[in-house]
Amino acid sequence: MPVKCRFCERPAFIKLHYPKMYLCPEHFTEYFERKVKRTIERYKLLRPDERVLVVVSGGKDSAVTAHVLKKLGYSIECLHINLGIGEYSEKSESYARKQCEGIAPLHIVRVKELLGKGIGEVRTRRPTCSYCGLTKRYIFNKFAYDNGFDVIATGHNLDDEASFIFANLMNWNTQYLAKQGPLLPGEDRFVKKVKPLYELTEREVVAYALANGIEYHIEECPHAAGATTLEYKSILNDMEEKRPGTKINFVKGYLRKKKLFEAELEEYELGKCSVCGMPAQGERCSFCRFWGLETALDFKINRNNKTIET
Repeated sequence: MPVKCRFCERPAFIKLHYPKMYLCPEHFTEYFERKVKRTIERYKLLRPDERVLVVVSGGKDSAVTAHVLKKLGYSIECLHINLGIGEYSEKSESYARKQCEGIAPLHIVRVKELLGKGIGEVRTRRPTCSYCGLTKRYIFNKFAYDNGFDVIATGHNLDDEASFIFANLMNWNTQYLAKQGPLLPGEDRFVKKVKPLYELTEREVVAYALANGIEYHIEECPHAAGATTLEYKSILNDMEEKRPGTKINFVKGYLRKKKLFEAELEEYELGKCSVCGMPAQGERCSFCRFWGLETALDFKINRNNKTIET
């Protein structure tokens, strides 16, 4: 006999392990959206009057973030950064377009067209994932700043956060541990950043996408192979399977003790990059220095079209 939803007579769609219950697609969707709403309220992530830029990759997490924020009534627009990684990036952009149809205007920035080379094509000793992260963070922050967005929303979920905290504890990267969390306040030309899926597991995000017909790119980035974060996620998944609630308790415990790491923060005065005017420790910001830029990038958008490519 099929297991029924806890709240109705319909067959169960998912078994939640923490809290333990079976839910049909409709009641799971309600549960998921209520949890996002509670996360936003608990950590004071968003105000109703703020303009939100959702960074969409084509994957499940960012697509679900955009979908739920729209349903909750927030004013959102989306940004996709095509990283120029061959077929992988073309598929990612195609999914991002589908995900944003009928949801929000989509802005597209293509790294290869913008900077002359895609991610993975630069000759450098710096790890590919390192300068990819630098590039993405700079572009979405400057795009949001140039166009007057109040906040940037990303699709980081509970699994991402737990593995990041775990990895940094294993290596005692106290500078990172002092600054992590669901909310990074805006300062100077840094736009406020939030993570609405902070308390939802990757499994729950996948289930929400399936329950609501959200298609997404399932391929891992070619440059992510062998990443230590995947190993840490696997360890945490094993622990979660044995003791449901391990991840959320670990992350909440970190938030309670986060202040212990704040003493490790190094204070330094930020100036303005001589090229782009964004915050910088030296004469030029790390982005302009890495890419060898001599003139500032302009991300101001043209609103004549619903879907805007920048």
